[in-house]
Amino acid sequence: MKLPESTEWALHAVASLAQLEPGSTASAAQLAEYFDLPPAYLAKQLQSLVRAGVLAANTGPRGGFRLARPADQVTMLDIVEAIDGSSAPYVCRELRQQGTGAAAPEECRETCFLAARMADAHEAWRASLRAVTIADVHATLPPAVGDRTRVLLERPGR
Repeated sequence: MKLPESTEWALHAVASLAQLEPGSTASAAQLAEYFDLPPAYLAKQLQSLVRAGVLAANTGPRGGFRLARPADQVTMLDIVEAIDGSSAPYVCRELRQQGTGAAAPEECRETCFLAARMADAHEAWRASLRAVTIADVHATLPPAVGDRTRVLLERPGR
């Protein structure tokens, strides 16, 4: 499975916002500069995260983005699905019943073995991402990373 680069951007943006002090925010422009990303496109990804309830946004000259809920309640799956959706990447089109080698319908009463394994793999992937919170990610960062992030991004709350 190949995810768009915007998924990486969103994961890093949320992980960075988790490093800020409670009540502090960072603007889309600050995050874009921090990661050297296109500001308008990153802003669209951040808005997707707001719609999904991962981030909250404050408007105005001192506005910006912050986590909408505690970091231990935001999973990697929440972020990935906010950007990429939740649909399965594999869709079985029942090729086993097509073409010159088509199997008879009575031979295909059970779910296609290949489709079932792909569904299992997709659910295992989702479970793996669901098991990792942004707090878990934050806990792996060296203290200097959090300090640098706060200095470069933090906008004190209003």
